[in-house]
Amino acid sequence: MARYSAGGIASAAATATLPAVTLAAAAGSGCRLRQLSIFNTTATAFYAALRRFSTVGTRGAAVNSHAPANSAAAACTVADANTSTAPTLVNGVIEIAELPAAIGGGVIWTFDDTTAELLAGTGNMLGILCPSGTGQVFTYTLRWDE
Repeated sequence: MARYSAGGIASAAATATLPAVTLAAAAGSGCRLRQLSIFNTTATAFYAALRRFSTVGTRGAAVNSHAPANSAAAACTVADANTSTAPTLVNGVIEIAELPAAIGGGVIWTFDDTTAELLAGTGNMLGILCPSGTGQVFTYTLRWDE
């Protein structure tokens, strides 16, 4: 099993229905999210929630991922800012945090084998939403195993 990573600055703030960044499984390959870090780039506090989706909606631009030496390219994909069509939410929140009203304030979540696992299938996706209030732009890094 190889560990992959991807990160960036969200191109748009998350809303209650449109995630700011997503990790999606491929038709023939799933993955396990191991770590997710989010850091505020503004001086406004906001909520960030990691949620699971059963459809992908309209995903934004692909984010390049880093593969370990001598490993195949990642099958699962990271995308920035879902745009017009919202993905379908699955009930339940995996993680939630209030990021402080300070540039650089953030959270690092780590996961075991099953908490943030995506099974193979093009509709399986994880993403960051702002469940309440006004989302803000943030930096992010995802690390996952395939």
